[in-house]
Amino acid sequence: MTEAALYVTLFLALYFQTFALLTFLSKDARQRRTKVRLESDFPRVAVIVPCWNEETTIRGTVESLLALDYPREKLELILVNDGSTDNTARVLNEYRAHPMISVIHKQNGGKHSAVNLGAARTRAEFIGCLDADSFVHPGALKEVLAHFDDPRVASVTASMTVHEPRTILERMQYAEYLAGVALRHILATVNGLYVTPGPFSFYRASIIRKLGGFRHGHQTEDMEMAMRLQRHGYRIENAPRAQVFTKAPKTVWKLVKQRTRWTSGFIRNAYDYRDLMFNHNYGVLGLLVLPLGVLALISAMGLTVLAITDTSRMVATALRTQGDVPWSFAFSAPRMDWFYAPITEALVLSIVGIATVTAIMYIGKAISGAQKPIAQDILWYLACYSLVAPIWVFRSAAYVALGVRNAWR
Repeated sequence: MTEAALYVTLFLALYFQTFALLTFLSKDARQRRTKVRLESDFPRVAVIVPCWNEETTIRGTVESLLALDYPREKLELILVNDGSTDNTARVLNEYRAHPMISVIHKQNGGKHSAVNLGAARTRAEFIGCLDADSFVHPGALKEVLAHFDDPRVASVTASMTVHEPRTILERMQYAEYLAGVALRHILATVNGLYVTPGPFSFYRASIIRKLGGFRHGHQTEDMEMAMRLQRHGYRIENAPRAQVFTKAPKTVWKLVKQRTRWTSGFIRNAYDYRDLMFNHNYGVLGLLVLPLGVLALISAMGLTVLAITDTSRMVATALRTQGDVPWSFAFSAPRMDWFYAPITEALVLSIVGIATVTAIMYIGKAISGAQKPIAQDILWYLACYSLVAPIWVFRSAAYVALGVRNAWR
């Protein structure tokens, strides 16, 4: 049973990875990577920064926006304090007198309400969002806007990486985010994106207003909006060279809380937009991305249960035989001679899968322009990710089954 589940999981993973690598090598993907950033006919742009208890990071976020390489008269920053209980309001008020900045204070209503309020205060042609714990590269905005050259494009996402990763947990996430950079670029090529992440995703304002603005979306408003845009036949693009950096969770518990919100949000939004799945009208998104996303969660839970079951059975067997066999022998690791190591199909597929994941991470590093060496980060990812991911997968499934709602943070 365990072996069969492992083979199914490996097949699905390799199928998707092969598809991703072939798409990366396609002509359309190459054209997107070489698109020249916008240098004339600058449209009016507004960046909305929803804030909730971000006193330690919001100043750096705003300063990074003020350093954007973009005409001052065409750029507007809207800072929305969503009922913070710390000193966020005081920090925001320091910017009230700035000619480019509008500061809004409101009662807590969730991130989607803060973004909608900001969008209602501007007549800009394009509106963007930036989480209050993220920072942008000066050239990011021109890179993003260059991908709105097709009127069917409703949104463009940026290349998001971890800001100054230091700990093992942060470095594991750094490698994961680089894979995300590559996959967003690849999936945008086939219009297969199902989320427009909070850090520096931009939207055509007329389309957002036409669709009625952002919704709660189970505290994943960026995922709900992306699926709604897909349902209405719009395109979501990616600007691979538009660099944005975000603070990663620093503890396992904070990471689990964040990923529980993301994963349970995916499950709930996938159910809300289940008409997209297995629907050829939505191409790769409906026939591959969303179904494989659901299957990946099911496989993760199934393999974890089987692994725990097999381990428990092994321990129980050792305990039953402890009177006849010394404990040191029952739990001793077998002597390994690599020359005689069995080369099974599962082992070969696993090695190929690890090599492919590593290649995707290096692709993300290359197209985003990241300079930091990533070999050790990848090793931490391979060593640690499978140990913590099942925690939030099972927690998310429980939240959905029990109807538990997530908090913004």
